[in-house]
Amino acid sequence: MTKHSTPMTGPLSPVSFTGAGSELSAALTARLDEVEEFLDIAVTQTEKLPNETSHHLLRAGGKRVRPMLVLLAAEYGDSSTRDVVKASAAVELIHLATLYHDDVMDDAPVRRGAQAAHEVWGNSVAILTGDLLFARASLLSAELGVEAVELQSRTFERLVLGQLNEFAGPQPGDDPIEHYLKVLADKTGSLIAGSCEFGLLASGAPAELVPVLRDYGERVGVAFQLADDIIDLTSDAQTSGKTPGTDLREGVPTLPVLCLRRAAAAGDAEAQRIVELLAADLSSDEALETARAALAAHPVTAEARAEARRWSDAAVSALDALPAGWIKDSLAAFADTVVSRVA
Repeated sequence: MTKHSTPMTGPLSPVSFTGAGSELSAALTARLDEVEEFLDIAVTQTEKLPNETSHHLLRAGGKRVRPMLVLLAAEYGDSSTRDVVKASAAVELIHLATLYHDDVMDDAPVRRGAQAAHEVWGNSVAILTGDLLFARASLLSAELGVEAVELQSRTFERLVLGQLNEFAGPQPGDDPIEHYLKVLADKTGSLIAGSCEFGLLASGAPAELVPVLRDYGERVGVAFQLADDIIDLTSDAQTSGKTPGTDLREGVPTLPVLCLRRAAAAGDAEAQRIVELLAADLSSDEALETARAALAAHPVTAEARAEARRWSDAAVSALDALPAGWIKDSLAAFADTVVSRVA
């Protein structure tokens, strides 16, 4: 079988092994390569079409944030066990599966600089491929035991509920921003937190660390997604791997947009003008760029960036209960980096 390895360190990766020392850092990087090889095998199918579609986004690359967090959390236990590699692969497969589904729901044309799967094979094949990856993740979780299956099930439930609540939108009387943050906690925070918990579980780490890293993961996951909102507005396609302003074109109510609507309702004339731009036809690149640039320049974008930083700082504070050392430092560095990255 051909190995399709993707580098998992470097400028696109917001995780680093801060203070681990060169020897340990090299060992962890090698462990990541082992996870990548395992992923390639885990998604392999005997028939051509499902094999090709299952490898599509895996080969497109990615930061592999969730497997890295599994490996970091596993350092609190026996990180050398093969179960840690399986857990790392399981959480990445869950993440990849959601991307196939999300791209269909959002009608997103590009993912990680490549055509989205539904653009190549159609919606039905993309959805079924996501289901296949969920199935493979479930098989890996089953090999890890009942606790891992329960963890995956709870996490998967929250992922789906987050997607449903995003689709339904805030109900009458709900604060739109609070609703949005709850959606992010379910859609992104739950799997980041689950990654940390998977690492602890697979390595046999002390159980008292679970609530600490779960709290950390929830908060840093929200920060991560809020940072993505900013990236959609401020990064170029070559850097981010997606068309700038895609969320605006698809009508996704990201935090900058929600803050803009709140400012417009409070009487901000410039915010009202930009709201009108966003409500117009954004199918042309020119119209999209005009709206994107106007929103990026408005103070609400800086307000959204500050909110992302607050969640990041809260994630670091959640680590206070951990013993001092390079693992804690690496987790703190990750929380800091997710809100300052450009992709």
